[in-house]
Amino acid sequence: MKTFRLAALAAALLAAGHALAAEADFPATPPAPGPAPKLTVPAPAVETLANGLQVVSVRRDGLPLVTAELLLRRGGELDPAGKAGLADLTATLLTKGAAGLGAPQIAAAAETLGGSLDASAGWDQSTLGITVTTPKLPAALALLAKVARQPAFSEDEIKRARAQALDELHLTLSQPTSLASLAAARATFGDGAYGHPRGGTPASLAAISRADLQRMHATIYRPDNAVLILTGDIAPAQAKALAQQSFGDWMPPATPLAAAPAGKGEGRLPPVLLIDQHGAGQAGVVAAHASPPRSDADYYTGAVANAVLGGSYSARLNEEIRIKRGLSYGANSRLEGRRDSGLWLATAQTKNPSAAQVVELMQGEFARLGDTPVPEAELAARKATLIGGYGRSLETTAGLAAQVGALATYGVDLAEIGRYIERVQAVTPAQVQHYAAGHLDRAGTHVVVAGDAAQFAPAIRKAHPQAQVLPMDALDLDRADLRAPSGAAKPAAH
Repeated sequence: MKTFRLAALAAALLAAGHALAAEADFPATPPAPGPAPKLTVPAPAVETLANGLQVVSVRRDGLPLVTAELLLRRGGELDPAGKAGLADLTATLLTKGAAGLGAPQIAAAAETLGGSLDASAGWDQSTLGITVTTPKLPAALALLAKVARQPAFSEDEIKRARAQALDELHLTLSQPTSLASLAAARATFGDGAYGHPRGGTPASLAAISRADLQRMHATIYRPDNAVLILTGDIAPAQAKALAQQSFGDWMPPATPLAAAPAGKGEGRLPPVLLIDQHGAGQAGVVAAHASPPRSDADYYTGAVANAVLGGSYSARLNEEIRIKRGLSYGANSRLEGRRDSGLWLATAQTKNPSAAQVVELMQGEFARLGDTPVPEAELAARKATLIGGYGRSLETTAGLAAQVGALATYGVDLAEIGRYIERVQAVTPAQVQHYAAGHLDRAGTHVVVAGDAAQFAPAIRKAHPQAQVLPMDALDLDRADLRAPSGAAKPAAH
């Protein structure tokens, strides 16, 4: 009887909901975006210490919080051949022991200050940062200096960090879309500095020694390659004084700073590559293009073009692949601006038999963006998405530091942090079309599909006869052609 009553109540509520929905006057289309918000960001103040350390501060009153980020202008692009993942592992180990402190002691010291110390490496940059209340900032900077300048690189911590990196890598290689993304980057950049997996490979991680870590640290972590970014409740004069106090005696080495290598090299892969993960439940479809560097004058045009193509749920790729056809839980794209050459990557995961259809849909959307101007209403909606996301990224001191760091990494005028909205709003449909035609052409597309190739290779080869199949057990991410030498022993990927 109780069950019956509950069922009757649920039915009544559902009926009432339908009646209300029927009566409501919902618009057939979403409302137009409102006016762009006014963004007020103080101009960053820049000072340079005698040792070459650049100090950048952005004052934000209101809360007694400061984010301190030490930015180094080199990262994974400096990984030597056969040592992919070295810069990443170097950054990871900074917080695992330094200046006589072990990992638990460093973590406890940061927690005592009310923050946590985070270190990482990316392409073209490595970072170490912490957010604390204003009174704790001097102590936080002292801790930051110890960790950045005097890492221990103990053998026990190296083994532990290597094991964790391998676990993460094995997970990545088991996921079709992640695997296809790594291969697509290799197809795009070839044997250039951006071609290898920044997190490493099974073989490269095993080959990294303590001496390698020490050499990489000496190469990257030096004051004439560093920017100390302080955002929040701090004045420029105070920022310089505190930087001098904690980093003023940090002397640059006599050797010159390593030159940034070319990101793009010789490519050795076919335009369409099919990686056979026999038995995989789904396929990962990735299409990649090289793009201009971050410092390019058309950066904002590229950002808007990417927002139209796949930068949000309602963008074109997701509309065509998920919403209209139900072929994926989500299709998207991203544009990564780097120092030497950027990367435009579109991704979707789908059923193995529908992979060929997704490839054609992706390429069709690339072509449409370059062939036809984007309607003004669609462009306005995508701009609103970009502007809203940017505004939210500046709401915290850590987000503000990250945006300043992105500009500092690539030598972009730091005042651009306050010009983002006007730069995005100024992009026209004609500019988007011209940019897409120049950088998303079919001839420059690199397509990688990873999954159970028996279920999609025949269909893809009908449209792309040059497509090649690479068995998973022959895959070698350390090589520009991704193929392990015949008969060579290769560390297990999974």
